[in-house]
Amino acid sequence: MTRRVAQADLAAVEAQLGRPSRGTHAIGHRCPCSLPDVVVTEPRLPDGTPFPTTYYLTCPRSTSLIGTLEGSGLMREMESRLGDDAELAAAYRAAHEAYLADRAALGDVPEIAGVSAGGMPDRVKCLHVLAAHALAAGAGVNPFGDEVLERLGAWWADGPCVDVPADVCADLPADV
Repeated sequence: MTRRVAQADLAAVEAQLGRPSRGTHAIGHRCPCSLPDVVVTEPRLPDGTPFPTTYYLTCPRSTSLIGTLEGSGLMREMESRLGDDAELAAAYRAAHEAYLADRAALGDVPEIAGVSAGGMPDRVKCLHVLAAHALAAGAGVNPFGDEVLERLGAWWADGPCVDVPADVCADLPADV
């Protein structure tokens, strides 16, 4: 399934990633500055590679801050809570199921059937993916993604994370 993504969005994502985006299906979320901060990726990349990461965080500022959270031991602490809190574990499993359903709507890739991302549903392996899922799906879908976003604070407050040429910015949506 292919969906056209605006050239301005692709240019912004390329500036954020420092490389072209691969298999971009749509913009999953926009930062308050109007730039994309999450892309929705096809479950099979153009070269045929299965790609389980449906929601991919692109903002270098938020990814850097999340890297700091990962280095702090937060993932171990979150994973430990899964074993102690049945309600949290059920919510995290529901996030896993929601992620799989979102990816299935984009296409069927048998090689990654049942595999979501970020360690779901039993582990906490990548806070970037969990935050991207929370941004794209909205609050209340991924409990750990929501928690990561809360810990980040207003990462966008200093303005756009990358310089995008004025002609590209003019093509980005003004209402975010």
